[in-house]
Amino acid sequence: MRNTRLVLAGMMCLASTALYGQSGETNYQLPEGLVRGGAFIDRFLPVPIKNKLQANVWGAGNVIPRDTDNGIEDAEYSYWGGNIIVGDDGKNHLFVCRWREDEPKGHHIWWKSDVVHAVSDDPLGPYQVVEEIGRGHNPEIYRLKDGTYIIGVMGYSAYRADSLDGPWTKIETVLESPQEKFNKSNRTYVVREDGSVLMMNKNGYVSIGDTGVERFHQVANQSVYPKIKNHFEDPVIWKDEVQYHLVVNDWYTRKAFYLRSPDGINWKWDPGFAYDTTMMKHEGGTSEAWYKFERPKVRQDKYGRATHMNFAVIDVPKDDDRGSDNHSSKNIVIPLVVPRRIHILNTQPITADTDHIDVRILAEPGFDPQTEIVASSLRFGASEEVNFGRGSSVLTTKVSGNDLIITFDVKGHGLTANNFVAKLLGRNTDDDLLFGYASLPGSTREN
Repeated sequence: MRNTRLVLAGMMCLASTALYGQSGETNYQLPEGLVRGGAFIDRFLPVPIKNKLQANVWGAGNVIPRDTDNGIEDAEYSYWGGNIIVGDDGKNHLFVCRWREDEPKGHHIWWKSDVVHAVSDDPLGPYQVVEEIGRGHNPEIYRLKDGTYIIGVMGYSAYRADSLDGPWTKIETVLESPQEKFNKSNRTYVVREDGSVLMMNKNGYVSIGDTGVERFHQVANQSVYPKIKNHFEDPVIWKDEVQYHLVVNDWYTRKAFYLRSPDGINWKWDPGFAYDTTMMKHEGGTSEAWYKFERPKVRQDKYGRATHMNFAVIDVPKDDDRGSDNHSSKNIVIPLVVPRRIHILNTQPITADTDHIDVRILAEPGFDPQTEIVASSLRFGASEEVNFGRGSSVLTTKVSGNDLIITFDVKGHGLTANNFVAKLLGRNTDDDLLFGYASLPGSTREN
């Protein structure tokens, strides 16, 4: 195995190369000096136990005991893929696919899976199936500006309904691409401010649906993924008040990477891993060491922030999951540290000549910035600096209504024309991670 080293420091993804060894392991090494909160994986929280950890359940020893009330599982079906959307009723609606566990081909009957609608009062579960919608694999549901719901599935089809309760009508998915063979698998979607839909396929190509009804034309001539040797798949994209986000899984290493974008088309690669197979730990320390975490999806709040990430997981390699055996798959849910809402109060672009930077940290239910922040821990500026413990430090703090205004010096903020947002990173009074992103003055985020 060659000793090739790749160091990432938040550069644009087109600038990178790396090699894999004979085992398929990447030679990528984490950059030195990355601090807590510098990588997306640091956002995963311990998972509360909904009922109790159970041992008398299916699965290899690496996932026993486990909380069967997390996500969705049962002995009759294997579950895979799917995402959670919060309904107008305040409930959590999971659209997921499944197939019978006793199918003789085991996991490899996935192509005959059906999409089902499951509901829970709690984002963590347990989810109960309320409706079977129809044939389909790796569903992702999204809501158009007019209130219509679309469930995209693998292949050239989707489902449409005016309500989460249906009825669901099968519609055609049209993909207009200069490529002779446009990969139609594992699509992920974001509804943009103008009502159009941004879609990314399994291979990281971006398309736009101007009509909003599953008709897309490709707008990027190359994949947005990091240019390293890989087997990238399972992208999930989402958008909040500040920027677009992308997490993509690497099938070889069972690790994932995290990218950000101002417009969903041009992406910036952040350092470190987005997740790996070690991140599911319960409160109290018990782990569920699933062999694979795939099909990542996010549950979002009203501001678009990711509050939870859910995954399709399997206890053994897929070839070892056969019909009517002790192995299977399910969908799990893990809570995330939610970014704080922050605004830069400066009205002019931040440069080397800027005297200071004023940042408002907004109060919201369950979070009081005036009492819950360790101000001395905060750093602010370009992610390339902040993720490594550098950036601007605090000069003063000031109460403003329920909010807190932090004045930062400008030494080492690192913000350049390559940055479309600034990052805040630190900790709260419980020594938990605290972070947020703010749009830069003078910058505009495209739809």
